[in-house]
Amino acid sequence: MVEILRPTDLLTIGEVVARTGVAASALHFYERKGLIHPERSDGGTRLYPRHVERRIAIIQVAKRLGIPLAEVAEQFRALPEDRMPSLRDWSRLNERWRARLRARQLELERLQQEMTQCIGCGCVSLNACLVMNPGDALGAEGHGARRLLPIEDETA
Repeated sequence: MVEILRPTDLLTIGEVVARTGVAASALHFYERKGLIHPERSDGGTRLYPRHVERRIAIIQVAKRLGIPLAEVAEQFRALPEDRMPSLRDWSRLNERWRARLRARQLELERLQQEMTQCIGCGCVSLNACLVMNPGDALGAEGHGARRLLPIEDETA
């Protein structure tokens, strides 16, 4: 018979590891970062509310998307710690990240276009390069390469 868990049930760290696939050391790290909040038994054992599994899932998705844990922690501060976040809570979080990811996607597409133009023209000039020197901003500093460090004289 399959045991049905309620959102208010408490799970041991071993159960959370088994259910999420996240290492115990990662759970301790997330706890130190304030991302998850276990309770303690009388004997000091960590017991996690079952709804922590949702937070862990969101953390894993955020990692895959390149969202820093500091930002995840900031977003989690708006979520309830003592209960399962509602669909509305998660929708708000999703919308914030969706907008951020869309902006990142557009930036990557723009960079890809610039790289294609740069590679296509064979440009090696910092004077005209759209990637390293957009709008010839370095031209005001004078002639020559401005982004390259001078080579030290090894004979000195």
